[in-house]
Amino acid sequence: MRSSSLALMPFEAEHRLRAFNLDTQVWRRTGSLEICYQLQGPIEALVLPAPAEQPRRLDDLWQSTCFEAFIALAGSPAYWEINLSPTGDWNVYRLTDYRQDLEPEPACDSLAFSSKRNATSIELTVGLDLGLINPAGQPLEVAVAAVIEERAGALSHWALAHPAPVADFHHRGGFVLRV
Repeated sequence: MRSSSLALMPFEAEHRLRAFNLDTQVWRRTGSLEICYQLQGPIEALVLPAPAEQPRRLDDLWQSTCFEAFIALAGSPAYWEINLSPTGDWNVYRLTDYRQDLEPEPACDSLAFSSKRNATSIELTVGLDLGLINPAGQPLEVAVAAVIEERAGALSHWALAHPAPVADFHHRGGFVLRV
């Protein structure tokens, strides 16, 4: 099942962010969850490092432009965080509860995703093997988000929902998709 295109909104209200649109599509197929992000606007105004020759698992990707997803089994406090850099670098973390016990997910030793960019857009698509984290095929609650870094140094925080008084992608009120 594929979702229709959903618009992410910036937490910050700065006027300059209106030049960008960030849409996502999320769909669950047998055994996988697929997410596509499409950012449109003056891409040259953003920090987008060149693609890595050998993409790898790295920490702290969210400190620059990073596309993220948060996945939880319905009714469970535990969840996973996926970080995707336009460079091709990535990480998948497991947490036991809200911001607790962040650890790289050992069951995920690689993550293939594609990244395309041109002067006016960047698109990232990722597929996650759900058998690694959800072998029973339980319903999932999903949040999609992004941190966008501008060349001027400002970070903006984009999500489908911003349920907290500060930008907080881990807040379960932001896990608004049910797949």
